[in-house]
Parts: sequence; C-alpha cells; structure tokens
Amino acid sequence: MRPFFLMKSLKSNYTSYDIIVLGAGAAGLMAAARLPGCRVLVIDHNAGPGRKIAISGGGRCNVTNAEVGPQHYLGDAGFVEKVLSRFGPDALLAYLRSGGCEPVLRKGRHYFCPESARQLIDFFQSRTAHADFSYESSIESVEKCGERFAVHTSAGRFEAPKVLVATGGLSYAGVGATGIGFAIAEGFGHRIVPPRPALVGLTLQPSEFWMKALSGVSLEAEIAVGRRRLRGDLLFAHRGISGPAVLDASLYWNGGRIIVDFLPGVRLKSLLKNPKKSVMNRLPLPRRFLQAFFDAAEIPNIPYAAMNEAQKQRLSLLKSYALAPAGTFGYARAEVTKGGVATEEIDPRSMESRLVPGLFFAGEVVDVTGRLGGYNFQWAFSSAVTAAKGMADGIIGT
Repeated sequence: MRPFFLMKSLKSNYTSYDIIVLGAGAAGLMAAARLPGCRVLVIDHNAGPGRKIAISGGGRCNVTNAEVGPQHYLGDAGFVEKVLSRFGPDALLAYLRSGGCEPVLRKGRHYFCPESARQLIDFFQSRTAHADFSYESSIESVEKCGERFAVHTSAGRFEAPKVLVATGGLSYAGVGATGIGFAIAEGFGHRIVPPRPALVGLTLQPSEFWMKALSGVSLEAEIAVGRRRLRGDLLFAHRGISGPAVLDASLYWNGGRIIVDFLPGVRLKSLLKNPKKSVMNRLPLPRRFLQAFFDAAEIPNIPYAAMNEAQKQRLSLLKSYALAPAGTFGYARAEVTKGGVATEEIDPRSMESRLVPGLFFAGEVVDVTGRLGGYNFQWAFSSAVTAAKGMADGIIGT
C-alpha cells in the first residue's frame, strides 16, 4: 500500500479541462471519483489528499451514521433532504464496499473505517486514476471568461467550463484550512452566512470558573439550547467544557444561555428519600464534581430533610444549571465550520449556483452543518455526488 501522500500528481501539460475541482478533501475526492468519463483536475494547497479525513475520528474517520435525516443538520431542511435523497447512507456504504472499503458499525450507529482513515483515502486514490491532481497549489483567483472559468494558481492558469468549490471551511487550520471558498463564492456575488466555529468546546464566564478545577472529569448530561435538547457526555476541560454533548450544543449556540441537566432522565427527589444519608452520598455523580458544585453553590453536605428551602433550591440546579458561555475554543479546536454559501442560491438538484452557470459547490463550504457522528462526512459525500451528476450533464462521453 502506497503512502497516501504519493497519490498521483499533475501528469500532463494540460491547462484545459472539462471540470476543475477546488479541494482534495472528502467532497472534492468524491466528486472527482464520480466523474470517470471527464477530464478532471483537482487542485489543493496541501501536499496530498484527504488531510482532514486522515485525522478525523481519531484516525478512523466516522464516514456516516445509521440514522441520517434533515433533523441532524443546521440548515434549510428541505434543501438538505433533497441532497441526501440523491446519495444517502445506504448508497454510500454500498459504494465504499464495492471498492473494498468495508466500514464497521460502532455503538449501533457510527460507521468508521475498519482500520484506518487512510483506507478511505486509498479507496479514492483507486477511484480517481482518471483525474489529474495539482498539489501544493495555492488558489489565487477564479474568474469567468465567457463560457469558461480561469483558475489562477501558484502552479499556473487552468481553464474549464465547470468548477466545483469544495474547499471546506475554516476549521482545522493546522491542516491548511482557509476561507478561500467563501471568498470565491462572494466574488461571484453569492451571499455568505457568517462562518463560525462549530462542534467545538465552550469557554466560561468568571461565574463558572469553578468548573476549571474539574479538568478531566466527565459525566452524562443533557444540554438545552433554545428548543433543542442534546444528550451525551460532558467533559470538563481547562479552557471550559467540551465532550459530545457540548460539541453538539455548540452547533446551535449563537450566544446567550444554555441549560445543563447533570442528571438526565433522573428525578432528583427520588434519590434523596433516605432521611439519614447526606445528599452527596445519594447522587450518582463523580465525587470531584459534587464537591466543586456544592462548594460553588454553598450547599452543605447534609441529609436533604435537614436543608432549608434556599439550599434545596440551589441543589435543584443540578437539573437546570443555566450558564452563558463566554465563547468557543475557536477554529483551531473546531471540528467544522457552520455558515457558508447561502443555500437559496444553490440548486439542490445539482449543487449548481443559481447565479453563475457552471459554478458548483459541495461540502463544508455550503451553509449546511451536521451534528457530531458522521453527519458532516455524509453531507460532503452526498453533496459531492449530487454536484458530480450536475457537472457531468452535457459533457461528451459521460
């Protein structure tokens, strides 16, 4: 098996193509793989393909989920549903299996690469033998000249009648993420929903600094953000709070309060019936957390029956602790970027721009963002396949 970074580079002196794909991430690779009858050029500023794929899911890449629907995404539900219906989880799994990449199911819902995310990169390597790749090529500008696009890069000028913007978002700056896709779209007149870090930890106001002493402690919690309730593990970190429940909550949080239930699915009073035992000994929560919470709330560790009403009220905050995060851990720690190219300006049947014929979008650059659990890779693949079908239309030999 060749190392993934040796994937075929630009092998010709061609400057003119049927299709130019900007970005060799999940969306760009899938789109190129679905265009075997076209002359395709994929341009990326990294030294090889799939940099974000390689590090996702602890190096195993959570490619999709057993349950996928518009309800798992932040974005226009109708738009998302139309795109997912064209290439959903079953189609994705069948496609990967056809090339020897057999995702495995974890925790009843999450599909991961069987051994390593590089298996997925190798899969795309085998499915894109027809395409040219220009790596370590920075995109300088994209312009439309008549019926063709001119893409100016550090490696030269390339032309095609169709261009796919699959450059991703601003998350994972360590692997070269930039906002070039947003700039290209905006340059062609598209509205950009302001990008923000998502699936990311939340920082704390001074009133919650007591939580910082709990770094490394985790517990199950349910977080309410507006009308949404998100359940999963909450991890206390030195900078604030993280863990799956918090990452999901960050997708919907745009400032203001969140409400945390530290005992989801449990009636607090049902735990406190024994009149002789102190409260702390009756609660199924980590001792470090309880001690810090009791200290911060000024609650004595005595039997519930001995507490006064004010102490009982403060204890009830375990079921409805309100806090207003100060912010997020930022793009450096964010798994995805929410916001992007406004979907009302994209045709969901083809992912083609409604403003500029021949310009297509796929993946994270679009204003559709999924929850934690493989939803964003599924979106990348679904939107890329939809775009590939749209781009192939009208090209001789496809």
